[in-house]
Amino acid sequence: MRILIINGPNLNMLGRREPDIYGSKTMEDVLNDLRRQFPEVSLDYYQSNHEGCLIDRLQECAFRNANAVNGYDGVVLNAGGYTHTSIALRDAVAIVPVPVVEVHISDIRQREAFRQISLLTDVCQHTIMGIGIKCYAEAVEWLLNS
Repeated sequence: MRILIINGPNLNMLGRREPDIYGSKTMEDVLNDLRRQFPEVSLDYYQSNHEGCLIDRLQECAFRNANAVNGYDGVVLNAGGYTHTSIALRDAVAIVPVPVVEVHISDIRQREAFRQISLLTDVCQHTIMGIGIKCYAEAVEWLLNS
């Protein structure tokens, strides 16, 4: 199985940014943990602070899968702040031909009012939030069992 993990803006600061909300582990730590926990899964990772780059990566994923060359079996997406603002990212997720799992480290329903709405939930096959960085492992597990 091959899974693509995509992180949006400011998630490159994981481990340093608001550790009381997001924890003290870096994304590199999270990826190392995932690779140990799921050695049978090929995990690719992409992060960008730029909306268009995230859309490009999702479109590449859709194209790869359409041609069945180096395709992915699923996508784990933490779109960060774009979750609440980007119709364009939502549209890109909608064309991905494999399951996309939306993840959030914090529970966005318990955050500021502007963070409580996700434009992505209805185009993702599953959503996991509020369990810290464990959301990434739970998303991989969900993809393995779906």
